[in-house]
This record gives sequence, C-alpha cells and structure tokens, in this order.
Amino acid sequence: MSFEAMPFPMQPLAGAVPVWHARIVVSQLLPACRTAQAHGGRLAALWATDERDSAAGGLGLQLILANPDGALWLSVPLDANAPEYPDLSGIFACAIRPQRAAADLIGIRAVAPAGAPYPADGRPWLRHASWPADVHPLRRDFAADTAYPTDADHYAFVPVDGEGVHEIPVGPVHAGIIEPGHFRFSVVGEKVLRLEERLGYKHKGISRRFSQLPLAEGARLAGRISGDSTVAYAWAYSMALEAMAGTTPPARALWLRALLLERERVANHLGDLGALGNDGGLAFGLAQFMRLKEDVLRLNARLFGHRYLMDSIVPGGVSSDPDSSVLETVREQCDLLEREIRVLKEVYDEHSGLQDRFLTCGRLTAETARHLGVVGFAARASGLNCDARVQPGVAPYDQLKVKLCGQAGGDVAARVAIRFEELFESLRLTRSIIERISPGAIRHPVPTPASGSAGIGWVEGWRGEVLVALRAGDDGSIRFCHTHDPSWQNWPALEYAVIGNIVPDFPLINKSFNLSYSGQDL
Repeated sequence: MSFEAMPFPMQPLAGAVPVWHARIVVSQLLPACRTAQAHGGRLAALWATDERDSAAGGLGLQLILANPDGALWLSVPLDANAPEYPDLSGIFACAIRPQRAAADLIGIRAVAPAGAPYPADGRPWLRHASWPADVHPLRRDFAADTAYPTDADHYAFVPVDGEGVHEIPVGPVHAGIIEPGHFRFSVVGEKVLRLEERLGYKHKGISRRFSQLPLAEGARLAGRISGDSTVAYAWAYSMALEAMAGTTPPARALWLRALLLERERVANHLGDLGALGNDGGLAFGLAQFMRLKEDVLRLNARLFGHRYLMDSIVPGGVSSDPDSSVLETVREQCDLLEREIRVLKEVYDEHSGLQDRFLTCGRLTAETARHLGVVGFAARASGLNCDARVQPGVAPYDQLKVKLCGQAGGDVAARVAIRFEELFESLRLTRSIIERISPGAIRHPVPTPASGSAGIGWVEGWRGEVLVALRAGDDGSIRFCHTHDPSWQNWPALEYAVIGNIVPDFPLINKSFNLSYSGQDL
C-alpha cells in the first residue's frame, strides 16, 4: 500500500526517503492509523507541538507512520482549551510512552476511544514531580528560568498480587557508570512474573534547547543526545535540514558518512559482545572484545579527531577529508578485526557454559516484537525484516547491496548471533565504501530554508532507526526538532523478554538489547 491511497490530501516532502505530510482533523486520526496498520504500517514517532502563536493555532499532535513505501507525517491540530485525542495504543502498542511524554511536556492528552477495553495510561512519564502537573515545559509561554520546589513523587506502579509474590526494586541509581533507570520486578522465588520500567531520569530539556538554536547549529546538539550514536543522530539531523534546503551533499561526503556510521556500528557491537560474554561468565570475552573496541576508538581519534566521531558529520557534508593513506589504514584494521572476531565467534559458539546462558534466555517472539513495533537488530533477531539501509533511494547504501542480517530465535543467543553477522557485514561494507570513494568536495553550503519548511532524516543507527523531524522557524531558527531513538519502541520489549526468566538473567537480557536512557528521555 502506498500512503498516497490515504483518503485526504497529502503534500510530498523533499528528501532521500519518500515522505508525505498531511494535516488532518482529529476525527480522521483513528481511521488513518487503522488503515496504515492494516497494510503493514507502523508508528515510527509521536510527539506534540505548541502552535498557538502560529497561523495553525492551538496545540498539535504530530506522528510519523512508516511502511516500506516511506513515511507519512500527520499533523493533528487540537483545541488549546481541550487538547485531547484518541489513545492510539490499541492500534500501535508503542504509542503509550510517547503519549505520556507529550502530556507531560505540552499537555495534550490521550483518551480512550469509545468501546476501548481499558482507559488510556495517564501516568506521568518524564515529570517525576519536578514541576507541577499543570505546567508544561515545551509550551512556548513556559518560563524556562522558573524553579519549582521538589514535590513528593508517588508513582502508581502496576501491582501484582498472589501467594508468594514479592517486589524487587532496582535503581534508578546503579552500580558503575550506566545511566539511571528504575526496574520494578514482581517475582515468585527467582522467577520473574512482571517487570515494569520507569525511566525519564535523564530528561534534560533537549527539545526546548533545539528551539533556542539556529538551524545551522542543530547537528552539534543532535550528535550529543546519545553519545554512542552520535554519527546516526548528526546524519539524521543533517539529512532533515538538507531536505528542507534542497541540498544534496557531495558524493564523497555521503560515502564518508556511511564509513563513519559503520565504524560506529562496529565499535558498539564489539563492546556489547564483550559485556555479554562477561555477564555470561566468560571474562575472557570482555577482555578480548574491549581490546578490539579500544583499537577502533583509538584509530577514530587518530584519523578523525574524536574517539566517538563527534562533529564528524555536519550539514552539507562532513568535517574532515581523509586521504588515501588514512583510508588504507581503516581497510587494514578491517582485515585484522575480521580475523580476530572469527576466532572469538568460534570461542563463543563452542563454549557450553556461555551457550547454556544464552539459549532460550530472554526470548522475544516475532509476534510480540511486531505488536510492540520493535526495530533495529533486536527486531531482526526475532525474525522481522527491517533496516533503513535497505530502503530504496537511501544514498549511498542503495549502491552497496546491504545484506539484511536476520535470526529467528529471538533469545539472547539470537541477539548475540545477529551482532556477529552485522559486524562482518559492516566490515565488508567498509571495505566496499573505501573502494568506491572518489576525490571531490566534502561539503556543500546549505541555504537557509524558508520559514515553515519541514524535513525528515532517517538513519539506521547501530541500535535501530534514528529519526529526526525538523521544522524551520523565522530567520534560520528551529521552530521545533523532534529526535526519536529506537529505544522508545524497544524498552517495552525488554519487559516482555524477561517474563518467565530468573532474576539473575536480567543483566544478560538487558545487555542483549543495550537500550539508551538519554536517547528517549530528551
């Protein structure tokens, strides 16, 4: 099904991926979502905007629906005096948390449609009693310098009752340096009956900060939302801005962007494979994979100026131009990495203790993954075919014949196997990119887009798709910028994957997803 079959007028937006935009009334929202879902569409992002100072007026619900044809951006104006819309979680389960965030930040509220079997989840998501319930920090009349007294925070976790049922609270502060998140386990003995996550502890006003920046500077902030995905975020932001400005980066810049993105993917998979070995009782795996990751990061710093490739991607292109000797050094490292990873894969595959921990642990079925809208390698490990790099027209990946890696098991073993597959594919892609890069410019100037113009950036980061929706304000300002991390869809999947497992397996299951807190807390 093409989104062009929707029963309302749509406007195509410029960009690498086919995107349409439509402004609809709230009564059209549920039929549009049901039609999209019935034809294989999914919810890619949902957020809210304050349009009271514009011609549109009122508050707005914004959502992006995606299918293999591209994306449909729906804008739904809401009455500022009664900003309500029908709860979408009965169609797209992953809508629950972004709907709650939209209520905290803008004050638009999802209400259960007629005949729904349950009410909409109206609990706060980001607020944590840090500001009053009737204050909304993304409204344009919000005074950002206002300080509110800290209030008592009484969060309504879902109770689980029964003989022998106990609760185990974990976090939000954890041992080590990982980010904060609270996990509430309901258990009988060591068996997990239910896990409920509470996140939002990393909320730091990113969306509001975007609105204080000029369009030309937004990529630097985007690249700092989730530090392990700086390339993906900066590319997605730049892609959105370039679409709005009608600019295409030079061919050499696109090839270099792909090179940087694959190096980001390699570094993260290496680190996680080491951590998974360690959580499974094989400290040798941690030592070896972290050594290889460190080699990648050190070469990044030496060749591109930053271990995690911060600010390497800029609107219009890239910030540095490696010569042929640098590219040859990268290719040589690919060969070395592949030899060592193949040896380590054999160790992991043949280590009976490790496989005993991995197999059947934390299983996420294809049906559940599809229902929750899971994306990225976690979806591919459960048998779902999704990867933004294989979409038609995504340059330069459309010239590379990307192999869509996949596993069917849906357990920790499958998520480990998919990482090995993607490592080998990323190394192959890196070599192919180096062979194809030709001399030329690395950056084109980006004209200031017209006020009100909009664009979408869509990049397959190492964790899954990173999406940026951008609208220009007056005089080169950012009207709004919504960044969407794949963790929005994938955190709820962890709650399902842990059911029926024992508590000591949670760190292993959690690490097999390795989701971002800061990426979805904004």
